[in-house]
Amino acid sequence: MSTQPVTPESGERRRDAGRTRAEILEVAQREFARHGYAGARVDDMAALMRTTKRMIYYYFGNKEKLYIAVLEKAYTEVRTAESAIDVRHLAPVEAIRTLAELTFDHHDAHQDFIKLVSIENIHRAEHLRKSEALTNLGTPVTGLISQILDAGRARGDFTTSADAVDVHMMISSLCFFRISNRHTFGALFGRDPAAPEHRDRHREMVGEMVVAYLTGAGARHM
Repeated sequence: MSTQPVTPESGERRRDAGRTRAEILEVAQREFARHGYAGARVDDMAALMRTTKRMIYYYFGNKEKLYIAVLEKAYTEVRTAESAIDVRHLAPVEAIRTLAELTFDHHDAHQDFIKLVSIENIHRAEHLRKSEALTNLGTPVTGLISQILDAGRARGDFTTSADAVDVHMMISSLCFFRISNRHTFGALFGRDPAAPEHRDRHREMVGEMVVAYLTGAGARHM
């Protein structure tokens, strides 16, 4: 009895291919975050994986496509974390505070994401714009924030006119800055904003900052 040859479409081959792609992306993310798009070398990635540059290109085509795949992975992870946040059972004030604090947690735990975003801003989002997968990736989080804002205004809790994109930017600002600017800030002010001893205070700050603004606590009084 003859046996069927193992084909590239077989389940085991697909699992192997999936693991290989995941391993390449993990190494590539570290290298791009450490050295930037221009500075990262595919040869070095191959050496770290004990594979060949040819094998990496087999899965991703070229360096730019690999970098775009890394961006897609990084952004998808943060959006997946945001979409998993269940705040529907919370009052609007507590919901927006929780969203801010959990965003802080994710950025603190995934500092390579911050570095990649900083690098892509240097390139004016040139590579990000080439990704169809990233085109609408901001929609889930802004949709969630819109729901919270609508509920808060209906209850009279929120009094400002900020929209979901404004609030998302406000939440991201402190969460992002403390990682992206930690070295320059530390050199100028003698304090590493990402040091563990500041973490709990900053986490509380980002939640209270957005709540204070939305509830009008910081409004000017004439």
